[in-house]
Amino acid sequence: MRYRFIKEEIAYTGEQLRSHFAYKNFGIIGDSIISFCGPCDVKLKEMVDIDDLKAGKSIYSELMLHFIIEHYDRDLEKAVLRQYLITDIVKDAINDVVGKLTIRRVNSDLYDDDNKLSVSVATVSPISTLIHFGVNVTSINTPVKTRGLRDYNIEPNEFANIIMDRYVKDYDKICAAQCKVRWVD
Repeated sequence: MRYRFIKEEIAYTGEQLRSHFAYKNFGIIGDSIISFCGPCDVKLKEMVDIDDLKAGKSIYSELMLHFIIEHYDRDLEKAVLRQYLITDIVKDAINDVVGKLTIRRVNSDLYDDDNKLSVSVATVSPISTLIHFGVNVTSINTPVKTRGLRDYNIEPNEFANIIMDRYVKDYDKICAAQCKVRWVD
């Protein structure tokens, strides 16, 4: 599995949550996790979460750190579990910086008290599973009460590489764990 931080700013609109996004745009073929900073403005026509769609909720943030993960399998349950994994990795990394257990995971979202830090979705395409995980960098002009990485003095570029490295290492350990056990009768 490969990962890369994209230095150019990219506005996340939901259109990026597509098969082969990392390959078509950055030459990264196969299972991958990429990250980039940019605003987030997901309109209803690009909404993947049906609950948000039914509620008429759009997603907006002036600046987020985005992660797009693609695995070439079509197991949506596995994708949701991977979504929880990336959420826990980000939670743990922020808590490490803060020095105490401030951030908590509620399903696939992160909170500091009643301040929301993240948005996330997992879905499936005809050839792969896809995850978008976005964490606020700033908490300005968001439609709900939020906090962002800057509230914790976290620099997003370096933080992105830490998160991607941890995700890839955990994924590799999961793959290795499958290979080192024998079946039971």
